[in-house]
Amino acid sequence: MTQKLALITGASRGFGAALAEALAPTHHIVAVARTTGALEELDDRIKALGGSATLAPMDITDPAAMATLCRGIHDRWGHLDLWLHAAIHAAPLSPASSVAVKDWTKSLATNASAPSVLIPYVAPLLGQAGRAVFFDDPRAGEKFFGAYGASKAAQMALARSWQAETIKTGPRVQILEPKPMPTALRARFFPGEDRSPLADPHSEAKRLLPEILR
Repeated sequence: MTQKLALITGASRGFGAALAEALAPTHHIVAVARTTGALEELDDRIKALGGSATLAPMDITDPAAMATLCRGIHDRWGHLDLWLHAAIHAAPLSPASSVAVKDWTKSLATNASAPSVLIPYVAPLLGQAGRAVFFDDPRAGEKFFGAYGASKAAQMALARSWQAETIKTGPRVQILEPKPMPTALRARFFPGEDRSPLADPHSEAKRLLPEILR
């Protein structure tokens, strides 16, 4: 395959899907998410754009599944050019004193532990020339955002360490902060807000694409 290869974790909906569609003209997309139906709909849209995708309906919190995913990429293509990590869990807003154990556990598993498992698997596939991109949403310390803010901050701390460690050796690690978008994640946090001023995910993906690819 001469076309570049992009792995997108959290690709089925929202910003992850918009990124997949934005990259489809230039990259073969390996799309990872739990929802098979949404991935199939994404595949249809990518094909309509003249692109191609490999669908991986997997749970990123399953280390064995992520090992299988990355081994499969290695065996089939031998490398990755790009990894975009858009997967996220949005726990219900709650006072810190009332965060449910299941919400805390799932937040840490998805937002912090899963990237910690994926980075060692993906790094050899990216090599020196590839790049990894994480997306920040700084909520740490905001009231009612305890589970989400803490687990997202942990992910960003891990990504920034990896970024600092690979400046001279590669792969290139980027941390970008998209504008607020009317995604399902944001709707869980702000269900009654006026969504008209928010950035369209496809427009935001196109805006950030030059930064991702430069």
